[in-house]
Amino acid sequence: MNVIRSAWRGFRQWQKRRPFLGATFLLLSSVVILWVPAQLYEISLVPGSMVFAGFFLGGMVGLMGVLAYAMPRLSTLIGIIGMFSAILSIMGALGGFLVGTILGIIGGALCIAWRPQWADPAAPLAHHEAAADKEATAATS
Repeated sequence: MNVIRSAWRGFRQWQKRRPFLGATFLLLSSVVILWVPAQLYEISLVPGSMVFAGFFLGGMVGLMGVLAYAMPRLSTLIGIIGMFSAILSIMGALGGFLVGTILGIIGGALCIAWRPQWADPAAPLAHHEAAADKEATAATS
């Protein structure tokens, strides 16, 4: 019982240091977006088909979800790229019948809005980049 409790506690600590909900929504969005081109793959091997764009954009959204778990400091950039890819997937995969697009927009927005636990509450939303730039300009002048 203690093993399960300590494993759960470790997972909760890992989860708090990442944009967990945003990354989860991005991964769920990629599954929904990739479902449409996967169903159309057999009949869409014609020149000019947009199914390959659907595979690319769905994979891009999935990659952004995995990167949000792996690199939480880049959550703002990852959220922007994930949201942009989910919106563009409307062209290649019908956006997973728009459900995938909506999930991708929500996941990207949650990644953009996520603030690290160690950030100062009064700090701007751009995490530590703005503070690092301010320190760098103060040190050089």
